Amino acid sequence: MTDHDTIFALSSGANPSGVAVIRISGPAAFHAAGFLVENLPRKRAMVLRSIRRRNKDLIDSGLVLVFPGPASFTGEDCLELQVHGSRAVVNAIFAELRELGLRPAEPGEFTQRAFNNGKLDLVEVEGLGDLISAETEMQRRLAIEQSAGGLSRRYHEWATALTRARALIEAELDFADEDDVPGSVSDQVWADVARIAEEIDRQIIATEKAGSVRDAFKVVILGPPNAGKSSFLNALVERDVAIVTEIAGTTRDVIEVDLDLDGFLVRFSDTAGLRETADLVEQEGIRRARKAADQADLVLLLEEIDSSPQQFPEIGPDRPLLRIGTKADKYAPSDNRFDFCLSVTSGEGLDRIRQAIIERARENWSSIASLGAGRLRHVGHLQKASNFLQEALKGTQLDLRAESLRLAADSLGRITGRVDVEDMLDVIFSEFCIGK
Repeated sequence: MTDHDTIFALSSGANPSGVAVIRISGPAAFHAAGFLVENLPRKRAMVLRSIRRRNKDLIDSGLVLVFPGPASFTGEDCLELQVHGSRAVVNAIFAELRELGLRPAEPGEFTQRAFNNGKLDLVEVEGLGDLISAETEMQRRLAIEQSAGGLSRRYHEWATALTRARALIEAELDFADEDDVPGSVSDQVWADVARIAEEIDRQIIATEKAGSVRDAFKVVILGPPNAGKSSFLNALVERDVAIVTEIAGTTRDVIEVDLDLDGFLVRFSDTAGLRETADLVEQEGIRRARKAADQADLVLLLEEIDSSPQQFPEIGPDRPLLRIGTKADKYAPSDNRFDFCLSVTSGEGLDRIRQAIIERARENWSSIASLGAGRLRHVGHLQKASNFLQEALKGTQLDLRAESLRLAADSLGRITGRVDVEDMLDVIFSEFCIGK
């Protein structure tokens, strides 16, 4: 990529479509568009114009939106052509733009130019990417907070406060004899630093939990063979996604299905029945079931109602768990060891279990909604910042404590891109679609 090129791309998705939006950005955007559009406005405007080849043959008529830089998405001269979305129209315009010396944009190149020109920081860039790919309401709400700059402002406020604290410390070190320099910064600085450290630690927890909203709230279905796990999954999704037989060990691998439950993306994983077996393939399935349980946000443990209670070491003591008794159409509960009783034949208990899963996902959302949360990339930098702040708070030498504050602020700067982040830029922007 080079910022000196003028680029173009289809920004509205695959054709054919009712309308195609062609975006052009760069130093030659208005000059090139002037060959295709007569009376092209040179100030911010939306106009209806004919789009013609350079030999004046008509290609199409459409809306032309003009965004002079730096007041544009990319910070450059930028314009959009809204034309009819046939492949023939789009290809004809693309051919003319190539002949005029423009080149097709690479994935994420418009957004990278916005970053390079200071229109967005990395946190806002990632939020924009998440907003484009959002499939559920909660994913949208999480992404909009990040893309709108709320999270960036929080990181920036922390970094600014730490820089000010360091400046006060260094002033005391360098000008201890001056009357206008505070004699001690402890009361002014360290209480604020401790507060910021606590806020960063809360942010780390919220960001880790946000993975269950952005990537999916993971629900793993465990239990012994023939407990009705696959039947339960099929009943939840209202279609046959898992093979159901009376033969123990039918499910050998982890079967995953995503559902949108009340705005939350929930990923259900059906697993192999847990038991001792000499079958090598089934052993591998059980190993994968245990691994899935270790990564679950919620485990549903299914057992037949009349079965003897069993121990399941696969489920850690801190793992959220719902115990479900199955085949309620055949057996009456004899004790209260189950949170819910279920019959996939009659549908008894199914709605209550579904609602309980939604409530668990909502509880997880409530713990992060007030803070907002970025990607897991942020966690490592936040953890480093937290560690440096703890060193500063526990230290005894003012010069070393000031250096720890500088390193903490730098770690926060790496999240937003205010400190050198060249090594991660290609990875971030390659996730974008062409035309954004």
